[in-house]
Amino acid sequence: MLAVAPQMRSTGAAMTLSVLPDLDALLHERFHLERFRPHQREVCEAVTRGEDSLLVMPTGGGKSLCYQLPGLARQAQVPGRGGVLVISPLIALMEDQCQKLLANGIAADRIHSGRPRGDSQNALRRWVAGELEFLILAPERLRVPGFVPRLMQRPPNLIAVDEAHCISMWGHDFRPDYRLLGERLPELRAAGTPTIALTATATVRVQNDIVAQLGIPDANRFIRGFRRDNLAVEMVDMPPAGRMEKVVAILSDPARLPAIAYVPSRVKVDELVAMLGKGVRADGYHAGMSADRRSAVQDAFQNGQLDIVVATVAFGMGVDKADIRTVVHLGLPGSIESYYQEIGRAGRDGQPSYAITLWSSADRHMHTHFFDRAYPPLSVLERLHGLIPAQGQERDDLLRRSGLELQVAEAALEKLWGQLAVTLDLDDVVRPRPETVNWSVAYTKQRLHREAQIGEVFTFARATGCRMQALIRYFGDHGDARTSCGRCDHCAPEQSVVRRSRGPDPMERRLLARLLAAVPRRAIGTAKLHREEFAEVLDRKLFDRLLAALDRAGLVELSEDAFENQTGQTIRYATVKLTPGALAERDDWLADVQIESEQKESAAAARSKAKPVRRGKAAVATAVTADPEVVDRLKAWRLGRARAQGVPAFVILRDATLLDIAAALPQSIAELLAVPGIGAHKAETYGAELLAEVRLAHGA
Repeated sequence: MLAVAPQMRSTGAAMTLSVLPDLDALLHERFHLERFRPHQREVCEAVTRGEDSLLVMPTGGGKSLCYQLPGLARQAQVPGRGGVLVISPLIALMEDQCQKLLANGIAADRIHSGRPRGDSQNALRRWVAGELEFLILAPERLRVPGFVPRLMQRPPNLIAVDEAHCISMWGHDFRPDYRLLGERLPELRAAGTPTIALTATATVRVQNDIVAQLGIPDANRFIRGFRRDNLAVEMVDMPPAGRMEKVVAILSDPARLPAIAYVPSRVKVDELVAMLGKGVRADGYHAGMSADRRSAVQDAFQNGQLDIVVATVAFGMGVDKADIRTVVHLGLPGSIESYYQEIGRAGRDGQPSYAITLWSSADRHMHTHFFDRAYPPLSVLERLHGLIPAQGQERDDLLRRSGLELQVAEAALEKLWGQLAVTLDLDDVVRPRPETVNWSVAYTKQRLHREAQIGEVFTFARATGCRMQALIRYFGDHGDARTSCGRCDHCAPEQSVVRRSRGPDPMERRLLARLLAAVPRRAIGTAKLHREEFAEVLDRKLFDRLLAALDRAGLVELSEDAFENQTGQTIRYATVKLTPGALAERDDWLADVQIESEQKESAAAARSKAKPVRRGKAAVATAVTADPEVVDRLKAWRLGRARAQGVPAFVILRDATLLDIAAALPQSIAELLAVPGIGAHKAETYGAELLAEVRLAHGA
């Protein structure tokens, strides 16, 4: 099997292989595979050499092989070592990985809270005896006294940290148990063991935090494979009332099955299953069901006995079903990371598949509700923290004393633990001595970041460019230079399942021509262009639709830019510029322009929607329902700002913009940027103050 006898060399703490074994032969002999998938070989080679690595690759891309194959290769070449130690936070995923290894004849076992104590003890005995090639651990096991020294009687040849985004408080699925891995890894790596961290979704900020928390700052970074050429992404602005009927229609086509339908609540799970009807092989899945019932639904879907699973976000982890044709969301997920992970379950077999999201601004209320419960205000954490006596207190007693709703109190305690502001000793809560410095500052930053994630997913839904390219940029996959996917609702609107396209009517042609004439050769923020040239003529929604039509016709180029505000948040915004094609000689500039509409429309309805909106004082007063308390507070703030700067009030904010803010009640910088009259400069200069005034006036 070996092409060349390997040689060992020491580089820092890690023992590296200077000559690689024959990975192709090992791939065939142990995994019965003929070839590597895209991007796998380069990762496997680096990890086999013994180099610390971070792999960010979408679900279904073959991440597991990138530690499994190197682990087997290194085991034969690094004498006196054990197998691969895999740390994973999800029991279902651990069970699935273990069963797949065993099916390939690879010796593997797992230790987690769902197994009998005797089975876990036997797994640890087998590891120490050298009988296991893989041991999969839940992270909390590393906190058990004496467990790590026992484990290190046979040091691993490789450590794999799966779902590594869970270690970062900036990630979408932060887990405090993972945060403590950084304290345990030095002992596990004492013998020079390399580490690979793996995740399907991690922004650049999360990537930086992962390598810092794991103590592998010089790790190779492999950010690969985020483009999905077979996946058609479609976002449809639709009120909640009509979404279930639309999903029933979408999934009535057998070509769109099997499918997953994600809904925002357990009640909606049951409602949609009932609407799909008895003749459809569908069932529900949510966290309120028993573990046995959830397993039965997942197994039935996996084995082809169900065509549709209607689920909350609790469903999906550990599901390895290649032929899912459609993933449909009845509302926006809480972050782009969650969204990409969920739609990534469609089309793993490479065949054409659909990711359809029905959303509207009304979804913001749901996210605000869940956000406030999951991330209580700092004052709640400070109150709970202050109740803890010097000698500590039993957890349940502390929660009762707090006077808080149980869910809120539990969330606050979890966040205190995640920030290391408290320690949990069995059932007792204790404040560490000396107390952690600046935990409140760190939590405030985490809360702001999580809130910004919600705003980012709304910005993505409203965006007018290629959906797939926006996702690729978001995750920092800089190796992908293509600009169009050719399948999403922007690049190929005529292929959309729900959205429809039509040619512009005469009124829209005049507006398009005026818009084309106003776009400069250099990039300009779309919000600024609308504010300065079109605020009195077009509402923002129609402006964006017309701009998107010009982009699809190749006459303008829509892109994304960003800046970092004073709190460290990255604020993204859209820009537009003319393309070379718009500067060429043409008979009819607008011949190829098609306008997207969410539903099939009559010509009269389309013309009605295309009429320009003039925003005189009377029109504003009747068209905008502004909260009067917010208006008064914003006016007072504006007056104070104007006096401080020695400028007229309208220089700070125009009345129309002020009224629009009071009507929209934005909750994040991303939402504020969507308000006409607010561009990147205004958001950076006044954004935090404006949001604070809105919250104070609106009782948020």
